[in-house]
Amino acid sequence: MENVKVLDKEFSIYLPEEKILSQIKRVAEEINKDLEGKDPIFMGILNGSFMFASDLYKDITLDSQITFLKLASYQGTTSTGKIKRLIGINEDIKNKTVVIIEDIVDTGNTLDSIIKQLKGYEPKEIKLVTLLFKPEAYTKDFPIDYKCFDIPNDFILGYGLDYDGYGRNLRNIYKIIE
Repeated sequence: MENVKVLDKEFSIYLPEEKILSQIKRVAEEINKDLEGKDPIFMGILNGSFMFASDLYKDITLDSQITFLKLASYQGTTSTGKIKRLIGINEDIKNKTVVIIEDIVDTGNTLDSIIKQLKGYEPKEIKLVTLLFKPEAYTKDFPIDYKCFDIPNDFILGYGLDYDGYGRNLRNIYKIIE
């Protein structure tokens, strides 16, 4: 499937599933090496990261836990700039290594909000892993520790990312056709 239509927009294939899974495996190997012996807790950010978190965690060989936070900052094809914490943290993360799993980092506003909230729980360290990173849109200065792909500042969907709630189930990642 080269092109797809989701609601009123057309999208063309950008990253095929095989390439996505290959990069996830590479990043998981880096994390396994870097965090060996640290007993990290992985925190997937819902809804978008659920596919990435699942595939990443299957390749994590560390003694670790996984949980999920739910935040919202998108409406349609643009960021609203408003971060809402919808589901909180239920695990004790004091003195733990926390690995935030994001589907995509563009401006960094969502991560900024998450990091500020997490620091109040006194973790030992916070690491960030993202499937997709938009360096052109990024406005923050905290490091992205692990990333699968740098991408241009295009609107994309599939593999967990959506357009008004649709398209998350697509196995490939697609970019909007303007």
